[in-house]
Amino acid sequence: MAAIPSSTAQPDSSMKQQVVLIVEDEVFLANLLSLRFKKEGFVVVQAFDGVQALKELDRQRPDIVLLDLILPQKNGFEVLESISQNPQLKNIPVIIVSNLGQDSDIARGKSLGAVDYYVKARLSIDELINKVHALLGHAKS
Repeated sequence: MAAIPSSTAQPDSSMKQQVVLIVEDEVFLANLLSLRFKKEGFVVVQAFDGVQALKELDRQRPDIVLLDLILPQKNGFEVLESISQNPQLKNIPVIIVSNLGQDSDIARGKSLGAVDYYVKARLSIDELINKVHALLGHAKS
């Protein structure tokens, strides 16, 4: 009789877990996003202001950044400018997740290198997770 394959597939231990940096000063949303991304198998790093975000970017080199724009100390646009000017960071995809929804804010974010822009009032966390999976090249099962 043939062996029945195990239905509890274990992740390939040779694969590095991908890191998502969540830059969000609203603690409830930061924790909600963190829990959902951890459930998806990501390593999550959090930053609650722009200065801390740049320190984490320098220390961690995450695979993707979820960035709020309205932040203490250094706003998201300033963080994006720093990322785009740093050769070691500029290829990290950044998705803006903000309350700012004006066309001019969206255009400015994208002109500074953001790959996508979500307005919090219209945010679907499932859609955001699917977008991250797509950007990082893995199919969502």
